Amino acid sequence: MLSCLAEDQQPERIHAYLAQSYWATGIPLELVKRSVAGSLCFGIFFRGEQVAFARVISDRATFAYLADVYVLEEHRGQGLADWLMTTIVAHPELQGLRRFMLATRDAHGLYAKYGFTPTAKPEALMEIVKPDLYLRSKPANQPD
Repeated sequence: MLSCLAEDQQPERIHAYLAQSYWATGIPLELVKRSVAGSLCFGIFFRGEQVAFARVISDRATFAYLADVYVLEEHRGQGLADWLMTTIVAHPELQGLRRFMLATRDAHGLYAKYGFTPTAKPEALMEIVKPDLYLRSKPANQPD
């Protein structure tokens, strides 16, 4: 089952994956909950448990950013990432956007099938990056 309903998403399962991912290592559960609440989310569920996830941060008019895309390892190779991406790019609230962006370290082939290309003018883009933010911001009393 695929769902875009916020109430269907399982923040604890999303957190379990993201906290171990290369892009969000150590992210706190409360931050995952806030990010889910503020995004257009897509989840795939198998036997009641979330096995895939993606979220889109967007004004739903001109710009969108695809983030936190994953399929659990044991569910890969079944076309779930393609199903997820097909659903995302076809979503009615994401049509007519001037720019749709994402960042990936290793899934360029997947995203290229849906029209994503390397940035045409990387010199025009700027960013503030804090890669170890979640690891540095642990409260002193929180165990490792």
